[in-house]
Amino acid sequence: MDRRQFLAASGLGVAAAAAWPATAAARPGAASRPPGRADTAPTVQVGAERWAADGWSALSGHRVGVISNPTGILTDTSHIVDSMVASGNVNITGVFGPEHGFRGSAQAGDSEDTFTDPRTGVTVYDAYGAQEAHFMNMFAEADVEVVVFDIQDVGARFYTYIWTMWSAMRAAARMDLKFVVLDRPNPLGGTAYGPMLYPGYESGIGQRYIVQQHGMTVGELAQLFNGEFLPDDAGAVVDDLEIVELEGWRTDMRYADTGLPWVLPSPNMPTPDTAQVYVGTCLFEGTALSEGRGTTRPFEFIGAPYGTYHWSDALNEAGLAGVDFREAYFSPTFSKHTGETCGGVQLHVTDPLAFDPIRTGVTMLVTAKQLYPDDFAWRGGGDSDGFIHLLHGSDRLQTMVDAGASADEIVDSWRHELTRFDATRRRYLIYRGRR
Repeated sequence: MDRRQFLAASGLGVAAAAAWPATAAARPGAASRPPGRADTAPTVQVGAERWAADGWSALSGHRVGVISNPTGILTDTSHIVDSMVASGNVNITGVFGPEHGFRGSAQAGDSEDTFTDPRTGVTVYDAYGAQEAHFMNMFAEADVEVVVFDIQDVGARFYTYIWTMWSAMRAAARMDLKFVVLDRPNPLGGTAYGPMLYPGYESGIGQRYIVQQHGMTVGELAQLFNGEFLPDDAGAVVDDLEIVELEGWRTDMRYADTGLPWVLPSPNMPTPDTAQVYVGTCLFEGTALSEGRGTTRPFEFIGAPYGTYHWSDALNEAGLAGVDFREAYFSPTFSKHTGETCGGVQLHVTDPLAFDPIRTGVTMLVTAKQLYPDDFAWRGGGDSDGFIHLLHGSDRLQTMVDAGASADEIVDSWRHELTRFDATRRRYLIYRGRR
């Protein structure tokens, strides 16, 4: 099942989010260390590390369900499920794997089937695309009384893990279960930006009304979900919601500054550099251009068989802050244009603090449409239910690009809704002012 099929099957319809991210600078001695391990003590302590240091005693005596994937690690890169089992203090009755699976072996729009984990002996349930009723059934089958969520998010509304959390929270609210979020940094920082998801465009990549770059950690989002959306959607809230907070994290940090190891949250999110551009260039999933899947730099390579050097020239002439565009050619090994030579660009972020990924993505769409009017196409052929509408959160982006609007006009069109969302989300921020 691909992303499009899942969205259709879910009967929903969605949108997109972003912020200023993080690049992973090489550090002295990193090459001699095991892959993924930090070479110095992290400056940030994740929520999982705090509870692991106490032998997971906070979960002792409870039947625990864990929602996680390969990113749910401790500083030594051991997984939290392995650590919980090894402690002897935690009775894990079920693990629930999101898109890509608990052990991370599945590609986009896919998951791992339910299985018994060979390392721990715990049953791992396939929770990709699970809505409230399915989670309730799985929680009941596993006899769960405490749900623990620990997944590294990338800060974009259309990244599916936050919606796995949302559906699990709805089930927990209905079943009166305790819900715990072991918090992790937002690689894009604490700035909200971009368009709002509109009613009627909900889907598996955006189920409730937040902006494209939400600027929140998963712990902060859980509080917002509980305060703003659960009362109406589930008819109840999670009465016992606990956020195990980060220590040492500031909202202006790049991911490289945290000292934490980076584990691929999904197969096409190999580095913090990818997360930095993804919230803007993922919009190309809604077009017939390749967004770089099937290359070594997904979401940094963008192109199509008809692309030429004129696109990089036009984008560099646009003078976008914090980014340069290199003329590039690539041949995807899977996804769009498999085996074809695509001409286009590679993004090189030169100043992460100045770089605006969503404005950049919009500018790239506008210039591609202008340069290649006979070849440029929306995924789905421009239909009213096109994938670009789910990514953007409404039909506005496609409508304005097709009408010849400028990038400035498109960005200006969402400023008022962004202001309203920002005022709402501030009530749920944990790390506000930590700079």
